[in-house]
Amino acid sequence: MASPNVIPTIHTLLRRELAAVRRSIEAYPDEKSVWAERPGLPNTGGNLALHLAGNLQHFFGAVLGKTGYVRDRDSEFSRRGVPRAELVKQLDAAALAIDAGMKAVTSERLAQPYPEHVGGRTIPTQDFVVHLLSHLAYHLGQIDYHRRVVTGDSTSIGAIAVKELGTG
Repeated sequence: MASPNVIPTIHTLLRRELAAVRRSIEAYPDEKSVWAERPGLPNTGGNLALHLAGNLQHFFGAVLGKTGYVRDRDSEFSRRGVPRAELVKQLDAAALAIDAGMKAVTSERLAQPYPEHVGGRTIPTQDFVVHLLSHLAYHLGQIDYHRRVVTGDSTSIGAIAVKELGTG
């Protein structure tokens, strides 16, 4: 059984990484650059933001938090030209979904199977929640690199800042 102290830590890290995704999207100088395609980069910043928003709203909001969100995963990668204001709105909805899902997470819940089969497998909730956190951080890095490649701006958006962690 997981330590109850890990739950607020996971919640904090999810919100921290998602806030950095939001800052990354806001750091693009214009709408067009968010959707710029470059050789060797399989996804645009906009598609990654849509994907993360959909992923978090589904797995935390709909499955754990029972929000009723219905995901359209294909559109996360096929849509183009979505205004940044809409991307930010979806990321803010994802933050609320994280909160809803994490309210349902207890030490007992972490030890149980995640309520939905993922990839045809039964996975412990703790393992899947940590996976979702690393998935978020992975795509945050991709968005940051996409922005830097597209704009030539190497300015940091303060991703994964240690100062945003709790104190013990």
